[in-house]
Amino acid sequence: MTSQWERLLLNLGEWQGSFTRFSPQGELKEDIKSVVSFEGLNNNQTMRQIVRRQGQKDLVLEYSSLGKNTLLFENGAFSQGSIQLAPFTEFGAELGLIHENRRLRLVQLFDKNGQLDKLTLIREHLAGTEARESPAVQIDDLLGEWQGEAITIYTDLRSPNTVSTTLKLQIDEAGRFFQSLSFGEHTITSTATIKGSIIHFDQDPQKQMQVLLLPGGASATSPLKVNLRQSFILEVGWLIQPNLRQRMIRSYDDKGEWVSLTLVTEERI
Repeated sequence: MTSQWERLLLNLGEWQGSFTRFSPQGELKEDIKSVVSFEGLNNNQTMRQIVRRQGQKDLVLEYSSLGKNTLLFENGAFSQGSIQLAPFTEFGAELGLIHENRRLRLVQLFDKNGQLDKLTLIREHLAGTEARESPAVQIDDLLGEWQGEAITIYTDLRSPNTVSTTLKLQIDEAGRFFQSLSFGEHTITSTATIKGSIIHFDQDPQKQMQVLLLPGGASATSPLKVNLRQSFILEVGWLIQPNLRQRMIRSYDDKGEWVSLTLVTEERI
């Protein structure tokens, strides 16, 4: 099994793209061209990371180890962010997917009251390669039955867990969005309303979730509010091709502690 550092090295190179910021309602706030480079130093024992954003000062980072707030999968996909939800503190995380010469990253931020505050979508490709981009996701692009595999890695570094998954998405006769997710021996069903580019899961007033459909094949699943003593997830989805999708889920328990990270790769059948 590869080490976390070896997985980070799969992100080496110069990634060209943009940082696109949205409101929680999906309103476009700004779009800034960017170049993010990862360079291995000292025989790849040290990583130099430079973030260049148009009109902003360069951010230069050098590090030789990874913090407890970061986990990576064997293909280089990763997540970093808050490891604990705390009262009156800003909270958030980044979820980064990688496929061939492209990366798609999503940053979800919550304010000091736990309200969803802003979302930043980062779409990138390796310098010198074709800048292909998936189109913006529409509801119809997601409907149907998706089968795949979910790999879960844990913050306590226990052995990873792999299960098969089936996701069924449809719209019922009343126009409500219906979701059935099966993994292992478990099945979870839920319904939602659709308003423009937002799928709003409103069955439980205490745990309202939304899926925001975004450019570049992206979707952002977020609680409208993160609450103490209540488990929750942050998720990014990426429709890479019409029948190929990746999702990454960062899970927090009812103590507000980050406990696991799951990568789902699924195909529509």
